[in-house]
Amino acid sequence: MFGDLLGNLQQQQQVMQEKLAALVVDAESGDGAVRVQASGDMQVHNIKLDASKLDFSDLEQLEDLVLVAVNRALEAARVAAAAETNQLLQGMMPGGLDQFLKP
Repeated sequence: MFGDLLGNLQQQQQVMQEKLAALVVDAESGDGAVRVQASGDMQVHNIKLDASKLDFSDLEQLEDLVLVAVNRALEAARVAAAAETNQLLQGMMPGGLDQFLKP
């Protein structure tokens, strides 16, 4: 009995991890000068720089823009992952227990 339950939980956890990895968000800073793409598993997948909007002689500004865009992307990924996780957990809970997940 418990073996089936644990196996099912492991399978559901794997499905959740795959969904979070596939969940992709975008963020930017500097009016689109820096764009960052991250996933729900908190991985940064892409950083794009728009050279027409950047002054590469001001490295401190570039570093700040990259930092802001990465932090925004990770925050958006965290929020999206929390919503997705909450939704998946509600489907896993036995009847009535999903009420504990509501804010």
